[in-house]
Parts: sequence; structure tokens; C-alpha cells
Amino acid sequence: MNEPKQDQPAPSTGATTTATAPTAAGGGAVVPPKDRALDEGQRLRAMASLGDPVRKELFDLVRGAGHALSRDDCAQSLGLPKSTVRVHLDRLVEEQLLQVEYRKLGAKTGPGSGRPSKLYAVAVKEISASVPPRQYDLAAALLAAAVQRSIDTGEGVQSAMAAVAFDEGRRLGAEAGNIHELLHANGYSPEPDAEGGTIMANCPFHRLSQDHTGVVCSLNGSLLAGALEGCGDARHDLAPDEEISHCCARLVPRT
Repeated sequence: MNEPKQDQPAPSTGATTTATAPTAAGGGAVVPPKDRALDEGQRLRAMASLGDPVRKELFDLVRGAGHALSRDDCAQSLGLPKSTVRVHLDRLVEEQLLQVEYRKLGAKTGPGSGRPSKLYAVAVKEISASVPPRQYDLAAALLAAAVQRSIDTGEGVQSAMAAVAFDEGRRLGAEAGNIHELLHANGYSPEPDAEGGTIMANCPFHRLSQDHTGVVCSLNGSLLAGALEGCGDARHDLAPDEEISHCCARLVPRT
């Protein structure tokens, strides 16, 4: 799995769009946690939703506030009718960019203090979408964690990278429960071959793999090996792909 792939046809370069919100410091996970995990389709719809200038302005307002805002807060800040603000806020909630919470405002509590106010807060710290799907954030997190492990323990970088990628693949595999579901969710675009195996029609690390083939293919092999173990998959093995796939690896039936 660590051999660079030869004569690999390059897929078209994908376009990527990202919207970010302030993130809290701290945390030691390999992959930075998100408030909500969105699949690729949800991310694309969410990014399309932010193409509307009013929704983008509302999202930026709530994101930058640092605390939940009411519809009245948003309408007053942007100088828009409350009815217009309500429609766009609800759309952002529907697209899972914002979340709703209910809380009584002011110092008065108990009976007679009024109904809780409907407030809007950011639901995700970062959202990105790419066509075709890419996982550059995952690659960056794994490589950074491998370097940190090497610094902390004195382990060689290559060994640390293999261990970190394998552990993350095992975690993702246990979460997915099925290797093909995992491949779909992470942008590999798996397709059946004519021999009972699976090829990958997309490389989630395409741009990185062009300049750092050995490193990225090694990371990818360890990640997928861990994923197979995490899924409890006893039916497949990994093999180098020297055919028409855009990935350095393929699944083959275990013999």
C-alpha cells in the first residue's frame, strides 16, 4: 500500500468553497470536532443557501455575535423587516447552519416572567463543500497529529503517520459499520469492478497526492486498513490499484 501509483490518470481539479466561524481553543482529537456532521449533499445545500446575500449576512451576524440572537436582534442590526428575517433564519436552521434554543431573557424569572424567547446560534464551526469531494482537512489533521506524535515520543514520522492514520481509519470504520458506506461518506466514490472487488473513482486527497504521492498514498493505505478493521470486514483486503482508478488502492475479495 506504500508504493506510489504509476500512470494514474488525473481527475479534474475540484472547486472548494468554505464558510467558517470562530472556533474554541483546546481539544486533542485527531480530527477537529464539529457541532454537527453533515454529509456532502448537506454541505453543498448549505453552501448554496449562503449564496443568498441576506442569508449570508444573517449567518455572519450570528456567527460573529458570540452568543445566540433573537429575531428582533437580527432585524434591528440589519435594518430588515422581522418577517423577512424570520424566513431566512428558518432556512438557515433547515440547512443546519443555525440551531434554535429557547431561553427567557432578562432578570425576571418564575410565573409571570413571560414565555422563553426563540434564539438562533451557530450550529457548525466550519462547513466546506467540494466537487468532486475532497478530504484535505482530514489529511491535514492526520499529518499534524503524526508530527506531534513524533515530537512527543521520538517515533519516526513515517511510523507515527501510519499509526495515527490507522487509528483514525479504525474509528471511522467502527462509526460507519460498513466499508462501502465509509468510502461513500468520505469521497472515494467506490464502484464495483468485474472481479468482485471495488475501485475508487475519486481520490479524496487528489491535489496533495500529485506533489507528495508516496506520503499521501502511504497515509491513505493505513487509513483504509484501519477502516477495514474498524468495520469488522473479513471479506475484503486492500491491494494497489494499477488500473484506471483515481486512487492508489482498491478492495479485493479476501482469499
